[in-house]
Amino acid sequence: MNDHDATIGAIGPLMAQIGADARAAATVLATAGSERKYAALIGAADAIWDNRMAIIDANAEDQVFAEEKGLSPAMMDRLMLDEPRIRAMADGLRNVAAQSDPVGEVITEWDMPTGLHIQRVRTPLGVVGVIYESRPNVTADAGALCLQSGNAVILRGGSESFHSSTAIHQCLQTGLKQAGLPAEAIQLVPTRDRAAVSAMLTATDHIDVIVPRGGKGLVGLVQREARVPVFAHLEGICHIYVGATADPAMALEIVLNAKTRRTGICGAMECLLIDWRFYTQHGSMLIDALVKAGVEVRADGELAKTDGTTPAKPDDFGKEFLDMICAAKLVDGVDEAIDHIRTYGSNHTDAIITADDQAAAHFFKELDSAILMRNASTQFADGGEFGMGAEIGIATGKMHARGPVGAAQLTSFKYLVTADGAVRS
Repeated sequence: MNDHDATIGAIGPLMAQIGADARAAATVLATAGSERKYAALIGAADAIWDNRMAIIDANAEDQVFAEEKGLSPAMMDRLMLDEPRIRAMADGLRNVAAQSDPVGEVITEWDMPTGLHIQRVRTPLGVVGVIYESRPNVTADAGALCLQSGNAVILRGGSESFHSSTAIHQCLQTGLKQAGLPAEAIQLVPTRDRAAVSAMLTATDHIDVIVPRGGKGLVGLVQREARVPVFAHLEGICHIYVGATADPAMALEIVLNAKTRRTGICGAMECLLIDWRFYTQHGSMLIDALVKAGVEVRADGELAKTDGTTPAKPDDFGKEFLDMICAAKLVDGVDEAIDHIRTYGSNHTDAIITADDQAAAHFFKELDSAILMRNASTQFADGGEFGMGAEIGIATGKMHARGPVGAAQLTSFKYLVTADGAVRS
């Protein structure tokens, strides 16, 4: 037996117990009333705010650990918690609580000539496993959304956010206990040992779906090794195409927001495509503004003549920088922009800035990204901004869930069929 096998062996019983407890809790949650789930979420939100100083202290420990590990500035930003971010976390829980309960919702219903009345009704998935890096707020968002959708959840946070996630998790369990729901409904894996991840990925008896939140390395590992179904996106390689008819003031504001508001999120713009006709009319104003804002613009072709830019290399296109860096290129019309995005995009979020309805409709029709936007910053690619209260992640696959995954996307459905003595001829 090698060291890896020994580690798996030591973690195995712990993860099996966590899985069994989650499965039992999921049975209770599936029939828990909306009022109890609401009470648990509000109680958890209050506990997070009441314990904000303890959470900040725990986060300080994590920041020391992360600095010693040499985390990038983008990852350090994701990790950091202060009072405004903790308030946003508590508000996120309250927003999820205010959403309608998806469990039991009749999606559609119809009658058949044979006398059958058929309803398609939302049901929980069961047990959700969430594996994430750096962002401790995922602990709250994922716990809340799984609870609201009637699912138990097993959370495995990154080693760098261990103390923060533990402090937040205690607040979630406070809410559960106050509402008379099983504490095992939201469990946090109590170890940094990576063997726990392997155990989750193969726990087909206990986990119904895995949601990875993190970089390409983590998501790639999950997609390669998981035997449990996965909701995932590899990268957020988000493009903005500034069309020929774009309003220059609007384009300037959107492009700066999309790149610089928060560079470390998956909705940040990573590549700017500028129509030649826009460039001919308005010059390098967008590139100049990015450079002035402190962005390293890796510019291709004609754009590389702009002061302050760096010549782009081939691998700068199709790259998720998660930093004050972006690629930029001139394109000849909407079809060339579409071809570029098809070649280099990640099917996450892509935007067009244009006053031309036909160009926008063509962009929306021809691209198959999970989120397509017109005249809006890609930073809006977020479940909270979509009115879902929060999100457990952005899914770019085509099975079951796409785009922001909120409470409704964490449900499946069953058919309820009623009749009055119907028999089949």
